Amino acid sequence: MRRSGTSIMGILNVTPDSFSDGGLWLDRDAAVRHAVGMVDRGADIIDVGGESTRPGSSRVPISEEQRRVLPVVRDLVDRGITVSVDTMNASTAEAALKAGASIVNDVSGGLADPDMDDVILNSDARFVVMHWRGHADSMDDLARYRDVVGEVVGAIELRAAELIVKGMAPERLILDPGLGFAKKSGHNWTLLGHLDRLVALGPPVLIGASRKRFVGELVPGGAQTSERDFASAVLAALAASQGVWGVRVHDVSSTAAALDVAAAVERGRTGQP
Repeated sequence: MRRSGTSIMGILNVTPDSFSDGGLWLDRDAAVRHAVGMVDRGADIIDVGGESTRPGSSRVPISEEQRRVLPVVRDLVDRGITVSVDTMNASTAEAALKAGASIVNDVSGGLADPDMDDVILNSDARFVVMHWRGHADSMDDLARYRDVVGEVVGAIELRAAELIVKGMAPERLILDPGLGFAKKSGHNWTLLGHLDRLVALGPPVLIGASRKRFVGELVPGGAQTSERDFASAVLAALAASQGVWGVRVHDVSSTAAALDVAAAVERGRTGQP
């Protein structure tokens, strides 16, 4: 955990088609080396995903997702690394947990697969409840809101309550507003400007804005996703200042530096050593 108190979740996409780094880490050994490097640079958690959820992407067979993900999860756990699995499939989540993962990061918040709740409830894993309205091939058409903050916070609160009623311990939940998922640029910025509403619900909050399209719109040359890292790091520091538990990022080095700067400023403000 960073000195700011905000955890860094390093993104490891073992996919051929993720929007930023698709194909770079398909090789198992390359994926593991990259993950170890992210930990060395300050990542607290590695989030391993085998299915792209970029806008317009198609689902992949569960068997292929597991072929990509599970060997990497095992290798990282064997190295003592805290692993999160990024999946909407209950069987993949279950297999990853058996392989040693300790967090399930489901971009649908458990809504895409009716068996996901049982998998989580029958484990001791933490579960990311993300705001979700539909799969990647249709989510841009679902970006319609009258009050984006109220609707997103309300939907996440309801989903968390459903899980708690089923027996989930509240401390195992992590909330995520789902930036970029069924949201236009203005919706994302409005949510980021009102993170206090989500933080006020109580459970830890995870923010995943790294290299996303709405960030790139602010950056000269932002069509190249790697050009978005500086802005993504600034955004991570601003989110940390609003009390979020974690940030999910591609570039760990710039994020760690930004969080350390934010923490130093806060220490100066409060007079702490």
